[in-house]
Amino acid sequence: MKFICENCQNNLRYQKYFCTFLALNRPSYLYFCISVSLCPLIQQPKPQNAITIAVSSRVLFNMDKEQQIYEQKGMEDYLKYQIEHEMEPFAPGPAFPFVKALEAVNTRLRELYPESEELFDVVLMTNSHAHAGLRLINTINHHQLFIERFCMTGGNSPIGYLKAYHTNLYLSADPMKVREALEEGIAAATMFNPPEKRTEVSETQLRVAFDGDAVLFSDESERIFKAHGLDKFFEHEKTHENTLLDHGPLKGFLESLGKLQKKFYAKDQRLDCPIRTYLVTARSAASSGTRALKTLRSWGLETDEALFLAGAPKGPMLEKIRPHIFFDDQLFHVEGASQLGTVAAHVPYGVAQKLPQQKPHCVFE
Repeated sequence: MKFICENCQNNLRYQKYFCTFLALNRPSYLYFCISVSLCPLIQQPKPQNAITIAVSSRVLFNMDKEQQIYEQKGMEDYLKYQIEHEMEPFAPGPAFPFVKALEAVNTRLRELYPESEELFDVVLMTNSHAHAGLRLINTINHHQLFIERFCMTGGNSPIGYLKAYHTNLYLSADPMKVREALEEGIAAATMFNPPEKRTEVSETQLRVAFDGDAVLFSDESERIFKAHGLDKFFEHEKTHENTLLDHGPLKGFLESLGKLQKKFYAKDQRLDCPIRTYLVTARSAASSGTRALKTLRSWGLETDEALFLAGAPKGPMLEKIRPHIFFDDQLFHVEGASQLGTVAAHVPYGVAQKLPQQKPHCVFE
């Protein structure tokens, strides 16, 4: 008879427990690896060693109905509904395929480097109350996600905890929280409801696409374009092609991805690397691409592919790339990508942003 470890799904030596697994209310026989060292998913990496991805519950799962109940009926009805439905798992949200791809990369890393803690570590950040936590735990178990770190702040903003978790990237449905994180120097982006016809993405290779200006790079060049037009922009880029661009808000995240890629390259797996990165920019290659590529090279960074579109729509190219997530600072490009099935995230940074004049409200995520 074969026994499967409930944590790592491996056929290993086992011991049997009669217990209630996490928040599930039915007792069952569960099998776990005898030794923590035999089950790589039991032991979490230390935050300072990991690449920490903080995701809000509303981007990991679809919680639109619950948010509507809160807005229309108030806190008590919201909590009551969560408790009454805590055995009903949430459906996947826009960040769900991205998180699954992170886990696929971790699986490969553990095979090559069993003792290493240089792994992705996903932290669920939510300003919801602990009363709603059981449903989140049950949902994570239902979808077989390996998320052990939760931060439930009971109505307060979770932003203050991001640095304590050594967060490398924060994904949220609340643009105000994303702006707050960016102001703290933390890479962050706003995610929206997934497109109706979402493009199928790889289950074995993490694909991440980045815009250039105001995402990987500063918004210096974009400011020239906004203020003086396209001709002055080209002139500025030609004059400064040997002057490096300053870094943008997501440069550090690309750096983290590159660090993990090099671990696969060191094992002669460049062609079979489970991480692939893309630069997808409206810049032209000949007239303004040189400065972008020289800047990446000076940082010791590279993207696997670079697409210079010279102002053409990004959506059709992204439809071919099939990234798990695409980061752009302009909503126009985010919406265009989403219409063609790509999960795109907005980075509200730089001169292209217009602060919304709206009354702040509590978003439970």
